[in-house]
Amino acid sequence: MGIGRLVIKEILHRRINFFSGLVSIILSIAVLIGVLFTLAMLDQQTARVLAEKEKETVARMEALQDDYRKIMKLLGFNLLIIPQNQKLADYFEEGQVREYMPAYYAERLADARLVTIQHILPSLQERIYWPEKNRTIILIGASGEIAAADARLREPMLAAVPRDHAVIGYELARSLRLKPQDSITLLGHTFTVQNCNEERGSKDDISIWIDLQQAQQLLKRPEQINAILALKCHCHGNDIDQVRRDIAAILPGVRVIEQTSKVLTRAEARDRAKEEAAAALAAEIANKKRLRSELERFSSLLTPLVFLVSAIWLALLFFVNVRDRRSEVGLLRACGASDRKVMSLFLIKGLIMGLLGALLGYLLGAVIAVMRNPDSRLIDVVNIPLLGLALITAIILSLIASWIPAFYAARQDPALILREE
Repeated sequence: MGIGRLVIKEILHRRINFFSGLVSIILSIAVLIGVLFTLAMLDQQTARVLAEKEKETVARMEALQDDYRKIMKLLGFNLLIIPQNQKLADYFEEGQVREYMPAYYAERLADARLVTIQHILPSLQERIYWPEKNRTIILIGASGEIAAADARLREPMLAAVPRDHAVIGYELARSLRLKPQDSITLLGHTFTVQNCNEERGSKDDISIWIDLQQAQQLLKRPEQINAILALKCHCHGNDIDQVRRDIAAILPGVRVIEQTSKVLTRAEARDRAKEEAAAALAAEIANKKRLRSELERFSSLLTPLVFLVSAIWLALLFFVNVRDRRSEVGLLRACGASDRKVMSLFLIKGLIMGLLGALLGYLLGAVIAVMRNPDSRLIDVVNIPLLGLALITAIILSLIASWIPAFYAARQDPALILREE
């Protein structure tokens, strides 16, 4: 009778012994594969969560760009470009610029398309006496904003005032009881009130805004301006010194003043949003790492213990099997069976037990892992490397557990065995 038929008859005859060993291997492999699958799925979930968080962060930052543009409109411009010969002491003391520069400077600055600034607005401002109302005001002439760097003009921070129209500061409108569509006479020219500003708590409350060309005519400053307002972009490496160098290379004879409080407010808001997004992402990463570390620590204790118990149980089962088959082994040896054939009888049984245990244990461990992680994809169960690891581990475990009993059975003296029987 061939060795294969002997092994099959042995398995069928001692089914309880075989299935006890098979269950032991199945449980061992299930624990190993379940842990590895859980770790792999945790890594996949971590990657998906981080990718989603990054997308959310990008979307949030894009949304914040719109919010910042709205905030910028409230904060106003943060750069003031004035003629170089304007004394800063006089400007800070009086709050107005008394020197002038060519109006085309604004167009030249826009044509340079600097990436460091946006929202370029040429203006002409003077403190004047308003004879028709017998009071002092600040007259501001401004044209529409000019796009810089980006050919697409973004939503303007300060809308242009149409010709023959005027925007009135809060204090002037309140004290003179002005409202939209009223008519006023300014330096002999009639204007229609387009809008009345809300209270700002600054010199804007006693200011009147009109079209730049009309302001140049009224103030007798043709083709001249005394200030260019702009918005300095808050981006990495974009410090005020760099902005000043860029502007000086384009516009000779000007100086650039940065309104620090507005810059800091805008920068701090954006940086805080970035920090919050980074902190949320870091917290998610730390939480996933903590979970993975705890699982690894638990599995590093559980898995070796399960394999040790399984190996001992398998060895005991094979020793019991060898003891129960002493007479059969003695007959085989007496009939001329070699030590190798006797060992093969037990080792092949162990090999079959290992193969079946690996396949069933792999499926059991994968199913348990998927059930514990319902958001994992079913395709993740088909993992060739893990299946190969299960086969190799189960076969080695079963062969090691059956080797010593098989070697012991093969070394028995058939004469002694038959005499005892």
